[in-house]
Amino acid sequence: MSENLESETRSSKIGASLLAIFAGSLITLALAPYNLWPAGLLSCCIYIGLLRNGSLRMAAWLGWLYGIGMFGTGASWVYVSIHEQGNASVPLAVALTAIFVSALALLHALFAWIYAALLRNVMAGMLLGFPALWVLFEWIRSWLFTGFPWLYLGYSSMDTWASGWIPVIGVFGASLLCAFSASCIYLAYMRRNPQAYLIYGTMIASLWLTGWQLQQAKWVAPASATPLTVGLVQANIPQQMKWRREYYQPTLTLYQSMTEPLLKQDIVVWPEAAIPSYYQNAQDFLQPMAAAAERSNTALITGIPWRDAGASEYHNSIVAMGAGTGVYHKQRLVPFGEYVPLEHWLRGVIDFFDLPMSSFTPGRSKQSPLLIHDFRVAPFICYEVVYPDLVRKFARKADLLITISNDAWFGASLGPIQHLQMARMRALENGRYMIRATNNGISAIINEQGEIVTIGNQFQRETITGEVQVMLGETPFTDIGSIPIIVVCALTILGLLGAGTMGLRLQHD
Repeated sequence: MSENLESETRSSKIGASLLAIFAGSLITLALAPYNLWPAGLLSCCIYIGLLRNGSLRMAAWLGWLYGIGMFGTGASWVYVSIHEQGNASVPLAVALTAIFVSALALLHALFAWIYAALLRNVMAGMLLGFPALWVLFEWIRSWLFTGFPWLYLGYSSMDTWASGWIPVIGVFGASLLCAFSASCIYLAYMRRNPQAYLIYGTMIASLWLTGWQLQQAKWVAPASATPLTVGLVQANIPQQMKWRREYYQPTLTLYQSMTEPLLKQDIVVWPEAAIPSYYQNAQDFLQPMAAAAERSNTALITGIPWRDAGASEYHNSIVAMGAGTGVYHKQRLVPFGEYVPLEHWLRGVIDFFDLPMSSFTPGRSKQSPLLIHDFRVAPFICYEVVYPDLVRKFARKADLLITISNDAWFGASLGPIQHLQMARMRALENGRYMIRATNNGISAIINEQGEIVTIGNQFQRETITGEVQVMLGETPFTDIGSIPIIVVCALTILGLLGAGTMGLRLQHD
């Protein structure tokens, strides 16, 4: 008898473990390119159910496995970057990716332990505690160890009624709304009576219908009736060839030939590190291009490495020329791609720790926007656009947003498509057009509603043209940022813990 019980217990643990991995992977299906947003709600419902009972040790284990499913599928592009672009062998790339995913999953292990230890037995722990804690951990992930603000649940709401909330509460608020909706669904399922269906259904309907109403709100307005014309140059240069000396001159020739037909546009944008040389060393090419742009009253914007005169500092930068002025140095650098942690020990150990241009210095936190045709433009380089409050800070002083990237690092993976979705979210949060130029796709123009109005083809050499509107006004999110949502979540947790000490316990059915 005891052997049978032990066998059943072992089987149930294995089943729960597999279910946790499956539930975590559902987050990936909720986001681009799949956009099956109900999968995100189902993921959270399963997660709440898995953590409802059992020991704290088991909760932490299931949380870790949930994180493995989530990051192992959603951040699988890390393997592509390490293996295909970093020249690491398959076993080494698999090992490094596994370490990366396992380390990130530890945050979900801690989340699950805290939830099981402090919240699941409090009266409103499932309803309010789970979504509040979820958002706090997403926020922690935005800055811990320089941050990995990827795979946020709120991104799944981009093309739903709930998107009306995004200019008000941002991506963290959208995550809170989705996680709260999942809690309501789970509690309605757990109680399974008409009263529960009515109460929790009303809560969900109220939030999502309000989001639909907020979609009609006009937070910003065009500055003029005349839009600006834009040309994007997508050169599609293979990453393996980009930094080779013999390919330098063909690269310059290619950008010149692709740009000349676009000089009638108001703005022409090249991608991140378009010119594989320091700005100071490329003047023989850049000065004639800037002069041609100025003659046609075109603002030419390019990503290019920058070397400070007389200093040992190097930056990943964006420069405006012709009818534009200004220089911006990237602040949020990508570990191993743009700088090497523990460089003294790791530099040169393997090719992945010695990538070209991996010794950059971060730019200052206070930098001026670019000036283009008397308009202020907030620039962001690659990874920076995934940080909600970094973009929001610069959007407050800008009429237009530009992000440049070299998504060749991601290869043919989920990465570029997820990256584009996050750029769309930043445009919607701040009510600004976003110009996105990349080396090999996906280049696009996004309007203030987060909608793609012009898009290029991935892995093709082409130019993309379109129009953008300079917008006036601010969204509520641009005005107040993410801090109010984070404070609300923290106070919710504290309030639930206080209620728990007063003996208000959840009665299990």
